[in-house]
Amino acid sequence: MPEGTDDPTLPAEGELALARLALADGDLRHAAEHVAAALVLAPTLPEVHETLARVAAASGGDLDLFPIGHHAFVGAVVARAHLLAAAGRPAEGLDLLAAATGYAPGVDWAGVPWVTAPELAERLDPERIARILMQICAAAPDPVPRRAREPLRPYLTLARNAVTVHPEHALLLGAASALARRVGEVALAIKWASRGVRAEPSKLGEVWLGYAYRSAGRTRDALAALGRAVAHDPDDLAVYADLAGTLADNGRLDEALEWIDRALARDPTFDCAVHTAHRLRFQRDGDVAHLVALADFVRDHPDDSHEHADLAECCRSRPWLGQVTPAGGPMLDALRQALADEDTARVPVRLDAPEPPSAMRTVAAAVPGLDVEVTGTVEPDPREPRRATTCQLWRYDGATAAPTLPVPSPAAAERVRQLAHPAWPHPPAAYDAAVNLATLELTDLLGLLVHPPEPPTTALGRVLAGQDPSLWVRCVQVWACLGLLHHRTDEPWAESTRRRVLVELVWGVEDWITEAALFALVTAAWVDPSVRPDVARVVAERLADVAAVARARRVPIAASLAHLALATPALDEATTALAHELTATSPGGPTRPGVLRRLWRRLTALFRRA
Repeated sequence: MPEGTDDPTLPAEGELALARLALADGDLRHAAEHVAAALVLAPTLPEVHETLARVAAASGGDLDLFPIGHHAFVGAVVARAHLLAAAGRPAEGLDLLAAATGYAPGVDWAGVPWVTAPELAERLDPERIARILMQICAAAPDPVPRRAREPLRPYLTLARNAVTVHPEHALLLGAASALARRVGEVALAIKWASRGVRAEPSKLGEVWLGYAYRSAGRTRDALAALGRAVAHDPDDLAVYADLAGTLADNGRLDEALEWIDRALARDPTFDCAVHTAHRLRFQRDGDVAHLVALADFVRDHPDDSHEHADLAECCRSRPWLGQVTPAGGPMLDALRQALADEDTARVPVRLDAPEPPSAMRTVAAAVPGLDVEVTGTVEPDPREPRRATTCQLWRYDGATAAPTLPVPSPAAAERVRQLAHPAWPHPPAAYDAAVNLATLELTDLLGLLVHPPEPPTTALGRVLAGQDPSLWVRCVQVWACLGLLHHRTDEPWAESTRRRVLVELVWGVEDWITEAALFALVTAAWVDPSVRPDVARVVAERLADVAAVARARRVPIAASLAHLALATPALDEATTALAHELTATSPGGPTRPGVLRRLWRRLTALFRRA
């Protein structure tokens, strides 16, 4: 749509004008292309359908003007659907509209008179209608968000009409119930599913009824219906998983795990049961080993029966499992205060020791002229690497840090700007996404750590730049380190450049880069079981060092490193206990007061819209 245009009918009318010109010249192919484009812009506009009818009349109803090959244009698919309906083949037309809805569920492809006309239900076989409704449901979330329900209303009207004509058709009633449930018509969903079960008791009917009851909050009735579904077909282990999920959602975790154990006893590799089992066990005790085992299962079974979201659900909003942890400390407190109220006089910042160099430089760049004074030093000196390293990123002049590396190439800066993000579904997904940085040079990846580019001009970038630039810097550092995981992957891990560089960064100057590098190592352990003992050893040694230093002075990154330890596969019990202790006692833990909590609410809303 042209920039600044809110009314989609304006560009659609432009396409129609071109279609009419092509019609006048007898160029039916170009006329059809413009009509198909207009349908995408305004699928229910009467003028679009009038012009489509003119093209059909001029061509004698030639369907080949709207081809539907392997890479079909959705506008051509919808145009063909309407022509099929006009030619007396509405079932085929509905199939195509359903395919378009699956491709773009938010568009009102079916909001046209022939779909909602009562006589359509009289002409179609009820089983065909049921299959079409099931196809629509398969492409829609459960429930569909309120703002996205309107395009599905024509299909619900079709369901109403069909149920009126075929009031005892069990499959139709169940499929109609599933659609009604998704668009918030829960009472109607219960009514239809109940009628379907009475007409023809079946496993599928009881499942639809159980889901309808569950959506209405009638847990006891939902469990009873799902229990009857199991009685119909004891070998359908997906119903066991549904029962377990329903029980767990209502705080009955022990019973839920009993159902999952029954399913796994029948088939220990059944994907729905395995996913649910690991999710519920993690929910019970918080042990990341369950999620690592689930990630291993996903990697080893790429052909699961359908997509599951259990791993992402468990990792969502958890430190390092699903998102960058925001940094804390007096420098960032001053930054957030200055950004929140620019009219307030800036309060001088007095530090008893240097903060992490990334923090100091981020604040200096975001709030020029901020009065910062470092009044002393502490031991162990945070400006010194914790172990000898050849990967020195910072040099100090007193308390002021400066990068030792040159600015990365513009191409590298743009690559990470497009990729960097404060959240990811789970560590293996972050690893997979970072493959886009695999071709960057090592000097560029290291340069990004100390010379982060400006945020992108996206909604996310504007929020980060305006409310917390530190989070953007941390994003860049995290993704640059994930990019290091893809550097020279032909080298065996133990002697690899990627391992050597990341370990040296972990033991370098106490900084946000330490966290980013350790996260990359932890991610490597998630995706490659063979490196887990090595990574667990590095994490244990680094956390023990943090605990030792924390007995002498504050360690700003202590809580974050402890959360990283808790995300580490195969970590020993003593280090796990130490990590729990540090998350409980270190400042800047998972609780984000005030401005940070508001920032994450805004970012979460952006993630959901993305």
